[in-house]
Amino acid sequence: MIIKNYNTSNEVFIIAEIGNNHEGNYNTALEMISAAADTGANAVKFQTIVPELFINKENIIRFKKLKSFQLTYNQFEKLSNFASKKNILFCSTPFDIKSAKFLNNIQSFFKISSGDNEFFPLIESVCKFNKPVILSTGLINLNKIKSIVKFIKKKIDHKSKLALLHCVSTYPTPIIEANLRSINVLKENFKELTIGYSDHTLGIDAAILSVACGAKIIEKHFTIDKNFSDFRDHQISADPKDMTKMIKKIRKIEKILGKNNKDIQSSEKNGLIEYTRSIASNKFLKKGVKVKKSDLIWIRPGKGFKPGYEKNVLNKRLKKKYRNRTYFSKE
Repeated sequence: MIIKNYNTSNEVFIIAEIGNNHEGNYNTALEMISAAADTGANAVKFQTIVPELFINKENIIRFKKLKSFQLTYNQFEKLSNFASKKNILFCSTPFDIKSAKFLNNIQSFFKISSGDNEFFPLIESVCKFNKPVILSTGLINLNKIKSIVKFIKKKIDHKSKLALLHCVSTYPTPIIEANLRSINVLKENFKELTIGYSDHTLGIDAAILSVACGAKIIEKHFTIDKNFSDFRDHQISADPKDMTKMIKKIRKIEKILGKNNKDIQSSEKNGLIEYTRSIASNKFLKKGVKVKKSDLIWIRPGKGFKPGYEKNVLNKRLKKKYRNRTYFSKE
């Protein structure tokens, strides 16, 4: 998947999920963007929630909290511009169609949360923008995912514009339920799509290990301080120190994993002769002697005929004498 100037085939795309950790404070949101950029993350992600379009007002406590966390569209636009200056991509997850239309003007890709992965009117609206769509797969099983992908296939070029993130929508997710092997299941069933991981476990181990499972996009909650407040998301987030450590380890793992091929590595080429064998004589052989298998030995280094080319030697009359441990080669 190509996201702005990033190609997930070349490097894992890492999203610092700020979400609502700013708690409605615009200056805190700016500080979090700056901190995320310093960690080496590729993108920051917020959540654009208009409580009146998201939750029943009868849920008074939840409604009031979300209302207190709400940033204005104008503030999101400024945050996007600030992120651009910090050389980090900006994204915010829309939780209603109106917000999606607004965000289309200020971001280069979209994220659909697990809670909305069956909110088809929103998904359809986002697909119309013809931008990369990253969809979390928490709360649904494989059959549901297939039906959602089938729906999206009719709306966009899914092969280049759609990514699926394995996700467990529990905060925090117990380690025993992280189930990173689901990444392989998604890879096997959606070979043409980009597969990643949205992490809700405590710590950074699961996010790092997901790369070894084949995740090409990593989303990890981010905060400037895990003890910022009693708001739940801070505790499950990585702070700047953790995020920096996580990204460094991911970049190292990428180098260790290498490419999907099996070629001789550059460092190996110097050992092609030293570490391989050649066919040699195991005794003194006179000129004119017909070589038998009992006359052969296979020893390092590989300066002559390699094992497998015994036909070049066997039953041939020697045109010269061969000392013990002499390599056979074209005479």
